[in-house]
Amino acid sequence: MRPARVVAALTGSCVATFELGVATQVFGLDRTDDGFAATEFLLCGPRRGPVATTSGFAVHVPHGLDALERADLVVVPGWPALDDPLPRGVAPALRRAVERGADVLTICSGAFAPAAAGLLDGRRAATHWQFADRFARRFPRVLVQHDVLYAEDGPFVTSAGAAAGIDACLHVVRRDRGAAVANALARRMVTAAHRPGGQAQFVDHAVPAEPSDAVAGVLERMRRDLAQDLTVEELARGALLSPRTFARRFRAATGTTPHRWLVEERLRRAEELLERTDLTVEVVARRCGMGTADALRRQFTARRGVGPAAYRQGFRAADPPTRDGA
Repeated sequence: MRPARVVAALTGSCVATFELGVATQVFGLDRTDDGFAATEFLLCGPRRGPVATTSGFAVHVPHGLDALERADLVVVPGWPALDDPLPRGVAPALRRAVERGADVLTICSGAFAPAAAGLLDGRRAATHWQFADRFARRFPRVLVQHDVLYAEDGPFVTSAGAAAGIDACLHVVRRDRGAAVANALARRMVTAAHRPGGQAQFVDHAVPAEPSDAVAGVLERMRRDLAQDLTVEELARGALLSPRTFARRFRAATGTTPHRWLVEERLRRAEELLERTDLTVEVVARRCGMGTADALRRQFTARRGVGPAAYRQGFRAADPPTRDGA
């Protein structure tokens, strides 16, 4: 068994409660009685003492940034102050830890901290899909991965949303301690040892609420019969617009092209049927306009990161499924 690791959870001016809980659950509990290796867990930050949390209460941070000097792994469990400069001392402490050989694991918005320190420049990194565009604008030299639960590049493992932090933490355990230890820990936590797919499954694909009347009529027509494959010219005629004007207004209203919008609507309908019914994938494909099960599987896997069957297993609605989707 490997020697004990020192894991330092880094806080800023505010602590993301759930993300800190994830790090604590994986690395901060004494599980030596169950055969797990001992880990020293240090909660640290630029300011010792009580630190506010995103949940309205304070946590006690007993260690300063000098704790990073001993850490084998630095965990950044969310970074609520997304646009604020890093507190004094954080950037150089992170740089020294990485230069010394420490790994860095970030959860959700935690990627903002090492990115602000310049440590993710030229590297692949992930963050929550809600923050991904903001992250990319602020750190243009970081290669943002939009559709993954976590990304690994050198000593950095960066995860998407808060729950994806569990996946990233278990990945680090699997990498450092082996699959058997990671699987046993996942069983203790009552979670999947490895969750397939990416955060594209969880993104809210919203359409602007107030498209123009012409475009709104076309959208309604397309929704009524998702099996139709209408050309831009046909859709433009229905909207009484030239194809070029129609395409421009459609993109302004939806952010995408008619074809891509239609595919996304078909997938959303497929998601509803997979969650709420026990219809076969073949029937779901026909009802959502994809035509065949193979076509649905290809599009679903390409855009959601998992196949229809895996999606159904992970996202089945709590209510009993129905035969016809009613």
